[in-house]
Amino acid sequence: MSSAPRSKLAVLGSPIHHSKSPAIQRAAYRVLGLDWQYDAVEVSGDSLAEFVRSRDESWRGLSLTMPLKRDILPLLDWRDPLVDTVGGANTVLFSEDGLTGFNTDVRGVTESFADAGLTSLQSAQILGAGATAASVLVAVISLGAQRIVISARTPTSAQPLVALGESLGAEVVVHGWGISDRSLVAPDAIISTLPGGANDMVFAAPIREQSVLFDVAYDPWPSELADSWAEVGGKVISGLDLLIHQAVGQVRIFVNGAPDQALPNEPAVVAAMRAAV
Repeated sequence: MSSAPRSKLAVLGSPIHHSKSPAIQRAAYRVLGLDWQYDAVEVSGDSLAEFVRSRDESWRGLSLTMPLKRDILPLLDWRDPLVDTVGGANTVLFSEDGLTGFNTDVRGVTESFADAGLTSLQSAQILGAGATAASVLVAVISLGAQRIVISARTPTSAQPLVALGESLGAEVVVHGWGISDRSLVAPDAIISTLPGGANDMVFAAPIREQSVLFDVAYDPWPSELADSWAEVGGKVISGLDLLIHQAVGQVRIFVNGAPDQALPNEPAVVAAMRAAV
């Protein structure tokens, strides 16, 4: 058995050339004084299993983009409970005991809200019904949201989110794309989980003035939705905040083996990560 340290990491996806993760994570390891390698590797769902199984003992971990967050699940030897709740893992840790999967997206959402001064929510609207929406749903419920509206192009695709929300004690209502909430009450937050440029929802000025917009997309930025909020002076949270906060959780896992244990000199590490983007 090799005694060499596990020092190789990568973010996997397809396409992956645009990823900002290498710059962010490399910045963290420089501050931490760790001579670790972190690259972006083009990997699809079809080639994921072969890639993972062919890694040697020099590998420490992986960051995963969609749809690999779900594709990785059958390959894991152990899952953090949050992985099963959300239905996806964005982080894999290699060890002598096998592969462990974690989800840091939920933390990324809650920490992004906290940075914007929001530590509690009563209601929220989520745009989109994919895997990212599941992490967002768990996050807003953890912040206290009891009523969540899901806006989905295909409403039937949101049914798993309804079940997930109910299992966590919240009311989840599904609306077709572009259909307004008849309650006419502005939610505390509107969270778009769609890729940049894919959002054509239109919101009235009073909604944009009252509801915080959290657009998880960051390329291009500002998104059209973010621009529409800026027009009326509305509050906007950028997807770059989510990217940084979920990455902090990943670095904690790669360094400490757990997402809840702070890094040495973590404020300096986070500052370097932000400066990298």
